[in-house]
Amino acid sequence: MPIPAGAVATGHYPDLFAEAGYAQADIDARIEAAWRQLFHGDPDQEAIYYDAGSNADGPLAYILDVNSDDVRSEGMSYGMMIAVQLDRKREFDAIWNWAKTHTWHADPAHPAHGYFAWSVKRDGTPIDEMPAPDGEEYFITALYFASARWGDGDGIYDYRAQADRLLHDVLHRGSITGQTNRGTMTAVNLFDRDAKMVRFTPDVVNAAHTDASYHLPAFYEVWARVGPEADRAFWREAAQVSRDYFAAAAHPATGLTPDYGNFDATPWAASWRPESADFRYDAWRSAMNWSMDWSWWRVDPRQVELSDRLQAFFERQGLDAYQSLYTLDGQPLGGGQTAGLVAMNAVASLAAGHPRRLDFVRALWERPVPAGQYRYYDGVLQLMALLHVSGRYRAWLPDEAAR
Repeated sequence: MPIPAGAVATGHYPDLFAEAGYAQADIDARIEAAWRQLFHGDPDQEAIYYDAGSNADGPLAYILDVNSDDVRSEGMSYGMMIAVQLDRKREFDAIWNWAKTHTWHADPAHPAHGYFAWSVKRDGTPIDEMPAPDGEEYFITALYFASARWGDGDGIYDYRAQADRLLHDVLHRGSITGQTNRGTMTAVNLFDRDAKMVRFTPDVVNAAHTDASYHLPAFYEVWARVGPEADRAFWREAAQVSRDYFAAAAHPATGLTPDYGNFDATPWAASWRPESADFRYDAWRSAMNWSMDWSWWRVDPRQVELSDRLQAFFERQGLDAYQSLYTLDGQPLGGGQTAGLVAMNAVASLAAGHPRRLDFVRALWERPVPAGQYRYYDGVLQLMALLHVSGRYRAWLPDEAAR
């Protein structure tokens, strides 16, 4: 039996909240309340979005990791993706302007030239000048979506041109050795062209590793349709490589993936962080990535089994009792139950086939919007999950590219 077409082709993005019995008005109000709180709520206890004046390109704003008191490329790019999905152009442009002004490396002699510093202070002072590639992946895709949804402007707001340049650099940028605030470093591109896989870092010391939560086959399919034509075949192949990676990296009994991995899909215990071989904070997002891919493109039926396996594991732990951190074979490592993991397990329902999937959707619904010290990571994951599960997280593409 042929696989039904995915949401991009049909234009129908599943609303699992409606399927679980929630009224449309309540769904809309739930998303709006989360947006208001995280982007325009009390600055001391609720907001993660902060206006920061303006420059010649217009308003500036950043997304703050409140617990760490830094601004991260991950959060900035997530903020832009949330804004374009919710048709909030002012916030999108302000975040993009701050990211380009304070974190993008224009110096061709810098090892991170063409990339974004992954961590800076609120005033833009670098903490770590090197990139974390998931930030670039989300920046690129959010820019393409902005181009399709709002049209292109001038300068840094020529969204498509900005995305094309970034996408070219993440694949083609050559090796650069130079000074960083951590000393002399050598960095290469963000995707290994032989492995056809996103790197954990372009720093050559650790460039032959990856991170399962950085694998975004749904985005690579977008790039294969709207990115520079010369590289479209590569991105289509990279999407399939990432699907294979998830199938190989997920534990056969639990469906859990490690935070960091090798290109052969085995866990990688980094020397400075040996616990990276476990299922921890990065790895929460793996299920979102394969489930978004299934919902949008409907290419790999293994993703249904992956979500079912993962949700069955957490159901066995108890929907109200499961922890946030585990060994890959399912031994609990603590962490309590957090809003971020509850959110990601709900997005897994986009691919899951078992009726239990709606229990995970209801668990997301029942979670309040995160506030307080840890509201950044839990909050952005929850808001993205609300958009995914409600069918409001869409691939904004020109009509001819959606086929």
